Amino acid sequence: MTSIIVVDFGMGNLRSVAKAFEHVAPKATVRISGDASDIRSADRVVLPGQGAIGGYVKALHDTDLEPAVLEAASSKPFLGICLGQQVLYESSDEHGEDGDSVKTLGLFKGQVKHFTHVSSDPQAMIDPLTGHQYSIPHMGWNQVKQTVDHPMWQGIADMARFYFVHSYCVQSELDEDVAGVTKYGVEFTSATARDNIFAVQFHPEKSQHDGLKLLENFVNWKI
Repeated sequence: MTSIIVVDFGMGNLRSVAKAFEHVAPKATVRISGDASDIRSADRVVLPGQGAIGGYVKALHDTDLEPAVLEAASSKPFLGICLGQQVLYESSDEHGEDGDSVKTLGLFKGQVKHFTHVSSDPQAMIDPLTGHQYSIPHMGWNQVKQTVDHPMWQGIADMARFYFVHSYCVQSELDEDVAGVTKYGVEFTSATARDNIFAVQFHPEKSQHDGLKLLENFVNWKI
């Protein structure tokens, strides 16, 4: 029986993620845990999260879960959601307590930037239809353009819509790490993939049919 651990270090509504997995994989064992041994023994690991990246990284360090998370990210099917995608990159412009950029896990090359800091063009975040600046946070439904043929996209149409809530977005340095892009004034990496890792900025657990299909694909993903 497949075991899935939703990593818990106090950041995010984890129960909704777990419930979504229970719905798509009733035969799997789904647990929310902040125990490193549970992460190491699980077949599949999900790293969700909401809030500010500074607090997220601090919580990851303070709970001593970083080594177990990194081990899982190197060896088994691994899904990052929202901040769980952002933390996989090198740094975030979302300020920590010292006012500097936050150093993140660095598994992928690239930075996390505020929407208004991605482009030097002052018109980039102006909606051409209304003439008003796009509202921040980016909140609601938006399309994801699939840039690679990946098992996690099986049964999900290109340009399907998913639910987003975020003010900072991933700017990948390497095209080969990008599995999907979304445009909200500026274009950003909304899905990241390499080997056993798949990570998304949107919330599949809140994205109805296509979001649940993505979670089902994760349960069945062979690496």
